[in-house]
Amino acid sequence: MIEEIDIPDPGPNQVTVRNFASGVCYSQLHQLRDPRLPRPMGLGHEGSGVVTRVGKEVTHVKEGDHVISTWVPRMPISGLPSSKPTGATLRGRPVIADGDVYTWSEHMVTFADKVVPMSPSDPTDITCLVGCAVLTGAGAVLHTAKVGLGQSVAVFGVGGVGLSAISAAAIVGADPIIAVDLVDHKLEFAREFGATHGINASETDPVNAIRAIIPGGVDCAMDAVGAPETALQILGAVREGGPRADNQGGIAVLLGIPTSDVSVDLKEILLYQRRYCGSLGATEPGTDFPLFLEWVREGKFPLEKLVTNRYSLDQIEGARAALEEGQILGRAIIEI
Repeated sequence: MIEEIDIPDPGPNQVTVRNFASGVCYSQLHQLRDPRLPRPMGLGHEGSGVVTRVGKEVTHVKEGDHVISTWVPRMPISGLPSSKPTGATLRGRPVIADGDVYTWSEHMVTFADKVVPMSPSDPTDITCLVGCAVLTGAGAVLHTAKVGLGQSVAVFGVGGVGLSAISAAAIVGADPIIAVDLVDHKLEFAREFGATHGINASETDPVNAIRAIIPGGVDCAMDAVGAPETALQILGAVREGGPRADNQGGIAVLLGIPTSDVSVDLKEILLYQRRYCGSLGATEPGTDFPLFLEWVREGKFPLEKLVTNRYSLDQIEGARAALEEGQILGRAIIEI
């Protein structure tokens, strides 16, 4: 159901944005299912739009600027950020939003730290995905795993985040790049983003299949799913090291929101000097977003292909259902 919210004038460090488009991220399904989260809740944390008003302390954008909205702060922070009331209300009650943005809306007021300017010549629709899907996948490749030329990469789960990781790995020269999923047509789609191999985990053990391609395991494995099985499989998929500083193992990176806890044999990490870490929006939006947009302009990153489903705002329930039922090949967006 579409609700009308009240949008106040922006505060000193805030902006109001007329949204052009928003991505539909699986994180919103987690939020909708979690009764512990406050209500009313604004949804959507990756968007594109135009600034309509700015607070008096805002200097990096002005009225009329096209921007990407994101849940990742522009400025450095320590620890997890906390969501703050933006001033938007629903029947007098504060609207709380993850990351202080709610891009499933025509208009929003948010903190200026959550918007990054882009060129007016950049697309106003597909660029919304830079605010979460692209930054999460590509940021993990560039900053968390620091994937380099010739390194081997496996990506479990080839939705919007996984495809973004695959594309970034291809851009930096990783090889081979192995896509792992449960659906053959998704694996074929991943090849259009740079995957060199595809493994259907519903038909074979993906760890054994990866090791058949890369004896000993890959340099980096990423889990863009967050299921208990994939969270463990990425550890088994990375190569083993051993004693000495020059004998490091591979790195396993968790990107997907975990659906439950798992038990890990810590010897698999210690004895083989493997690393297991999380990557939570590991980007610097002010510098990385221009880089990602340049990749798009140069034809290196097929952002247009990533958008496989489009909905209007009043079709949002259909978008949610399609995502939950696994009907979205790449990423869905809402055109507002």
